[in-house]
Amino acid sequence: MKVGVFDHLDNATLPMAQFMEQRLALIEAYDRAGFHAYHLAEHHGTALGMAPSPNVFLAAVAMRTKQLRFGPMVYALPLYHPLRLAQEICMLDQLSGGRLLIGFGRGSSPAELRFYGIDPAEAEAIFRASLPLVLEALETGVYREPGREPIELKVDCFQKPAPPVWYGVHSPESAERAALRGWQTISLDAVEEARACSLAYRGALPGTPAAEPLLGLGRFIVVAETDAQAQALAARAYPHWHTAFTHLARKLGSTARHPRPDNWAALHGQGKGVAGSPDTVARFVRAQMEESQCNYLVGQFAFGDLSASELATSLDLFQHRVMPQLD
Repeated sequence: MKVGVFDHLDNATLPMAQFMEQRLALIEAYDRAGFHAYHLAEHHGTALGMAPSPNVFLAAVAMRTKQLRFGPMVYALPLYHPLRLAQEICMLDQLSGGRLLIGFGRGSSPAELRFYGIDPAEAEAIFRASLPLVLEALETGVYREPGREPIELKVDCFQKPAPPVWYGVHSPESAERAALRGWQTISLDAVEEARACSLAYRGALPGTPAAEPLLGLGRFIVVAETDAQAQALAARAYPHWHTAFTHLARKLGSTARHPRPDNWAALHGQGKGVAGSPDTVARFVRAQMEESQCNYLVGQFAFGDLSASELATSLDLFQHRVMPQLD
């Protein structure tokens, strides 16, 4: 079973420079541990996401890692000019020697779209218009927009014809769309919903792919020597993450999309997180992966106010005492 990482890059307490360095050091540890990929969320105007320019942070990731694949999960596509985005994707793919993964979305937060003067009601149309322009430019090296002369990118992708595309799924319909396009997926939803997406994806696959697509299941994960120690860490750290997650909704009097409970016990009760000893975590993961019919575990290991030493212990235990039980 491949294991990856999902990261909001949320910052609860640290000065910015210290936080960035600490997280980059942690990503180096993911690389040494043999994780498959690092998936970074994009957010604006909230401590939920301290990488409002994912490409800037990912350029640093490219320089600090050797094997780890990485990429946005996802670019909020309405916020980008498709030509500029295509060029920056090519740069990152070249800088990393072909380790970039790319993901695209409409933007999960209406408030964040409005920060950039985008009407959320227009996000779907912008997404549908921009995505083909970006993908064609990556594959051909030429940006073609109706009514304009073609523009040569000059910098092309390392991976041919383009980096793999990832997609966040919340419904069987979105899973089917991803399967038909050959995209790989991640679900952060409850196991029953993730299973429905997995079945829909596999049912929509056109033929037999050369390699089995990765269907990711994202879960908060904290590992300690005992269940009690891990649960105490998660119970302390998670509310900090939730405060950042709901910041804009509370500030603007709106409702957060894809809501999460405000305490760890409730999140665990929904099956969206686990905190425990290595054996407890391994049992949880095996059960979740079997029930969801996913084949790629995407752990959110760093969140809230978990310290560098707490994260190092959790990762070490996961690498050496959980991962061997997942083969």
